[in-house]
Amino acid sequence: MVEHLVAFKFRAPLGEAKERELLDALYAMKGDIPGILELTAGANKTEETDNIRGYTLGLRVTFETQEALRQYGPHPAHQRFVALLDGILDDVVVIDYPVRHAD
Repeated sequence: MVEHLVAFKFRAPLGEAKERELLDALYAMKGDIPGILELTAGANKTEETDNIRGYTLGLRVTFETQEALRQYGPHPAHQRFVALLDGILDDVVVIDYPVRHAD
């Protein structure tokens, strides 16, 4: 399994409607893209306000395999989400790592 973590920073605060649109598009990917085992997303509600650096939306996707992660990027459902970010995204941080469970 592979974890895919993403933090999004936007040029301006998202309104409720845009945030809902983005989250709905993210959650729709789970049913549309093969190889996704689990997907969670949401607005950043951390109490560590000194550390958020403007990243206000997060995504975590667990993929069955590294190949499933590779197929995710060009998938039409993912590309539909990417199109929603056009003109509003300031920065994004992505971290992918193989799942290793604690003993």
